[in-house]
Amino acid sequence: MIRNGAQRWATTAVGYFLGKRPYFHHVNEFARSVWPMVREVKATANGFFFFEFKTMAAMEEVIEGGPWLFHGQAIVLQKWEPGMVLRKLQHTQVPVWIKLRHLPVELWTTEGLSIVASGVGKPLYPDAITRACTRLDFARVCVMLDISAKLLKHIVIMVPKEDGSEVACKVDVEYEWLPPKCTTCHSLGHALKDCPTTKPRQPPVSVCSETGGTGAESP
Repeated sequence: MIRNGAQRWATTAVGYFLGKRPYFHHVNEFARSVWPMVREVKATANGFFFFEFKTMAAMEEVIEGGPWLFHGQAIVLQKWEPGMVLRKLQHTQVPVWIKLRHLPVELWTTEGLSIVASGVGKPLYPDAITRACTRLDFARVCVMLDISAKLLKHIVIMVPKEDGSEVACKVDVEYEWLPPKCTTCHSLGHALKDCPTTKPRQPPVSVCSETGGTGAESP
């Protein structure tokens, strides 16, 4: 019974916005216009959107084609997984696609990619082309990134040789997209100039009373 329930959501991507949550009908229109293979869009009260696709391949293509922006706001998309807890990540964590360049071909395996990508963040999954090993210029992997930590530009890994020795290989790391981060409230999704905590308060408005006096009315 649980397995049947999981199959119902197998082609669903779950997402939420880093900034202010848009209205549902706007997101629904956006999804159907940009992703023609969307079958249905649902939402929860705590800001999550469920995008059900007609096929698994269509869902993976959308997730791997990110990041996606809706009126300048980034939507964080992930594959639905059994037991997924619907809560937004810590304000410093976000899934990000990275490119690993100059990766030794012997590391183009599920285990090898996971080991290398773990030097940047928590490995989530590679894209379809990386899994198929049809493009060897770089490996593309989605990782859960803590952007409060130092962002590495390269990783040095030790690769074993046939004689039992090891050789150091430098793998360059390229971040496809990083969300804007506020240096004041440390939240993701907006820059300092757009931070609501730094918006100047409107001065009180002076109004005339019926008796001719004046008073101050708070905004």
